[in-house]
Amino acid sequence: MPLGWGIVSAGNHPNSIMAPAINAAKAANLAAVYARDMGRAKEFAGRHGAGAGYDSFEDFLKDPGVDVVYIASPNSLHCGQTVQAARAGKHVLCEKPMALTIKDCQEMVDVCAHEGVKLGIAFQARQHPGTREARRLVGSGALGSVALAHAQWGYGEPGLVKPTVRTGLREWWERPDLVGAGTFMGNGVHGADQLRYVLDSEVTEVTAVTDGQTDAQPLEHLATLLLRFANGTIGILVSGRRLPYNRPDLAVYGSRGRVIASGGQTSWAGSLEVVEEGKERTEGYGRDDGNVYVNLVEDFNRAVEEDGQPEATGLDGLKVVQITLAMVESAKTGKLVKPA
Repeated sequence: MPLGWGIVSAGNHPNSIMAPAINAAKAANLAAVYARDMGRAKEFAGRHGAGAGYDSFEDFLKDPGVDVVYIASPNSLHCGQTVQAARAGKHVLCEKPMALTIKDCQEMVDVCAHEGVKLGIAFQARQHPGTREARRLVGSGALGSVALAHAQWGYGEPGLVKPTVRTGLREWWERPDLVGAGTFMGNGVHGADQLRYVLDSEVTEVTAVTDGQTDAQPLEHLATLLLRFANGTIGILVSGRRLPYNRPDLAVYGSRGRVIASGGQTSWAGSLEVVEEGKERTEGYGRDDGNVYVNLVEDFNRAVEEDGQPEATGLDGLKVVQITLAMVESAKTGKLVKPA
């Protein structure tokens, strides 16, 4: 029997990305959607063929057709909604960032474990074949001793010095109390997880320079991080809303070779370039060859059905929040910070 998915939020990402992915995934069906406004909930449900729309979170959780809750609400709500869903016996796939504090992250992990439900974080880059091949090459030793790894996640509007202020239903992205940080919460967290995943190592030191974390501009639009990993690799992470001509690359440089995975962060499109001891190979990935979000849904389904763990767990989400908080502190103080 397919697993029934319920979506929390009728916003842009659930509407354009996740609802279609759930409908396209194997052994999954869209059972319900929750939004604060019943009109939006019903309109979303009708557009995507969901079984029901709710404006009551409690009633949404009582729907017997919902097995998995996908949470895409404002960041500050993730913890409370995850805890409620887990206590209602629902598995949870939570959007990044997992939460705004380590305490909230730990509570999410602990409650889901206590209730016997799965907790996953929506780090879709782990599902891309380029990212997976980079991880395999590093893990196999094919690249030798890895000295440097670089990840860049960004976007922007051509010609604008500063990004457009978001309003309406997306206004919460401009509020520090609801979002926590700026561009890093939007896309930098993906780069942090991608580096952790590929290197299979944890960040021990963070040094950050941003254009935010000040009284005049509390939320950054551009962040650059230097990262030291436990395995000795130095990492560079760039995240920005001021990069309209961004090249979304993951690059890993070792003593015996390198791998560069271009694209593949939000779609299947991209390419892979590998150099191993002087021998080169390349391959491309077409947009129609796969879908990282469909894979994300199917991966979580397998974790539920086989009583395993999703590719990115709650502990992975917690580690990235530690890096994020270290970034904010470093940007504010100008000091090196150890994630904790």
